[in-house]
Amino acid sequence: MPHRLDSRTTGFAAAFADLVDARREADEDVSRDVTAIVAEVRKNGDAALADYTRRFDGHDLDAGGWKVDRAECEAALAALDPKLREALELAATRIRAYHAAQKPDDRDSVDASGVRMGARWSAVDAAGLYVPGGRAAYPSSVLMNAIPAKVAGVGRLTMVTPTPKGATNPLVLAAAAIAGVDEVWRVGGAQAIAALAYGTDRIEPVDVIVGPGNAWVAEAKRQLYGVVGIDMVAGPSEIVVVADAANDPAWIAADLLSQAEHDPTSQSILFTDDAAFADKVAAEVDRQIPLLSTAATAATSWADNGAIIVVGSLDEAPALCDRLAPEHLELAVADPEKLFDRIRHAGSVFLGRHTPEAVGDYVAGPNHVLPTGRRARFASGLSVLDFMKRTSFIALDDTAIRAIGPAAVALAEAEGLPAHAASVAMRLG
Repeated sequence: MPHRLDSRTTGFAAAFADLVDARREADEDVSRDVTAIVAEVRKNGDAALADYTRRFDGHDLDAGGWKVDRAECEAALAALDPKLREALELAATRIRAYHAAQKPDDRDSVDASGVRMGARWSAVDAAGLYVPGGRAAYPSSVLMNAIPAKVAGVGRLTMVTPTPKGATNPLVLAAAAIAGVDEVWRVGGAQAIAALAYGTDRIEPVDVIVGPGNAWVAEAKRQLYGVVGIDMVAGPSEIVVVADAANDPAWIAADLLSQAEHDPTSQSILFTDDAAFADKVAAEVDRQIPLLSTAATAATSWADNGAIIVVGSLDEAPALCDRLAPEHLELAVADPEKLFDRIRHAGSVFLGRHTPEAVGDYVAGPNHVLPTGRRARFASGLSVLDFMKRTSFIALDDTAIRAIGPAAVALAEAEGLPAHAASVAMRLG
């Protein structure tokens, strides 16, 4: 059974704190394994990739092929059911438009002292996209990760994806074609992340690596941050729904299950100010779970990590939500803006009764790659900025350096750095 809390009871503060602090990340001690894999790939390159792929994926890269040709991706797109292709292309169009609006402007100005200064934005040369090949092989994630890179202006976008027994996922390949992925390699796991970071004879290194993966992939990204940039170290999915009794309990139950079905460690939490409505939602969850093909996963997630929290007033919800800093937050209430104005920490917020989180996963436009595990306190969802960097610039003439140079000399001398001071003082005569 999910956790059941009531803010009006004496033990609520401690129980809610336990819920906030509960750790749901995988318990596997994978760090040592990943360190060894990364070292092996760095040392032996393609030979190590081939060995790990045979061992973990049952696929001989030399016999079955290392790379998925662009023609195979285009063929997968052409073979799609027309309605599914139309849905993917609609999603791509909306994602592309939303992220195009994120591109920052360069700055260039001259201040009162005559100093010219500003900043210029540019894309990284190459980015790597990891696409899982198991339970989480989602074409929507290909679009969400690849399109912002292309919008940013990345020159080379390389996708890596495991192909167990050599089998490719046609939906993933079709999405790669739509998004404009340049290369697709049949490798996965921590070894693929290492190959993207360091490069091999076949796979050229990249500057940024994005995309979801299992505990080994996440750990490899964590270990290789600094060699390359990464999007984030993601944990289990989560959703918080704030709902009043005017909602249809079936809708809210479906929203909670939309995340519970991802993984047994996912978390779904309901806040409501009506205990009877909470009971109806709980009953709906129990009714809907057996109807899902993902029933086993959803049931485990709901029983182990789910929560229903009854509050005296929905005015209490924003502060409690901020402590959870959820990946997804639905405000299914009559006046969602009133609560939204008080929310500070959430990956993405869905406003109103007709805005289910699942729309954001696919076709709304904003990115569905979002911070989990309370990281929304300090992190944001994937954007074009993850594929760009800012270069500042400064230009002084004789008048400008005479205006601000003496202060630089004074500070350099105070810090005991005479060469710094001299490099300015010489220009002051």
